[in-house]
Amino acid sequence: MSHSVQAKAQHSLSKLQKRLRRQTGQAVMDFNMIEEGDRIMVCLSGGKDSYTLLDMLQHLQRVAPIKFDLFVVNLDQKQPGFPEHVLPAYLDTQNIEYKIVEEDTYSIVTDIIPEGKTTCSLCSRLRRGILYRTANEMGATKIALGHHRDDMIETLFLNMFYGGKLKSMPTKLMSDNGEHMVIRPLAYCKETDIEQYAVSQAYPIIPCNLCGSQENLQRKHTKAMLAQWDIEHPGRIESIFTAMQNVVPSHLADNELFDFTNLKTGEVIDGGDIALDKPDIPKQPVLNDDETADVVTINLS
Repeated sequence: MSHSVQAKAQHSLSKLQKRLRRQTGQAVMDFNMIEEGDRIMVCLSGGKDSYTLLDMLQHLQRVAPIKFDLFVVNLDQKQPGFPEHVLPAYLDTQNIEYKIVEEDTYSIVTDIIPEGKTTCSLCSRLRRGILYRTANEMGATKIALGHHRDDMIETLFLNMFYGGKLKSMPTKLMSDNGEHMVIRPLAYCKETDIEQYAVSQAYPIIPCNLCGSQENLQRKHTKAMLAQWDIEHPGRIESIFTAMQNVVPSHLADNELFDFTNLKTGEVIDGGDIALDKPDIPKQPVLNDDETADVVTINLS
């Protein structure tokens, strides 16, 4: 590789790293994900997203004006062929507290779910319960997961297409047992950026198909649909995510979310009904000067 090509590649990587750091920091700030004195349990699966999550949080820990602790938890579910040496070997190089939790959920799932049926739902419920228990044992105040912007958009469409709900994956929420705050610091980060960054960092990726379960076909189809839109209509995905942050309850149809029953003549809400006006919508989504339509403006790098 020539010096100029190498320099260009390094510059591109530096931009990518700064963008991911900036987006992570902005999401943390926007949703008050991390507070002074927090002890955050980072769930590391061995995939690209969770490795990047740990990297971003370690950087934030170094530069943030507040103090917080990080520790890593990995759940070894005893799937056949799971390379149990990979994560300890990697984490030993990171100078970070970690715990490998060994629970044979694989046998439980295969005993209950008939062969050929998707095991993901039961497996995830078992995994969630174990992680909550571990968070209690380790004194965690927050649980950090590696879901990103594209996960959130896919979940929005999955809920609309198959669940009849306008609902996505929240950036911050209370756990279903009411005891833990779950945060998703990569909420503003694109999956393609994370993929590129994971390759550049040469993370020791553990494949997610070790259990041999069927792929979630609904999510696969939704992901393919969004990928095609991204090719054919640049900026559409960014616009969808922006829309998720600009909800107008009075212009939907949920009587629980907005009090349509008691709306009276003379009350103009959110501009009123302009359905008969010519829509002021651009032909193409407006992107900023960067290659991605970043939703953040601060720089914590």
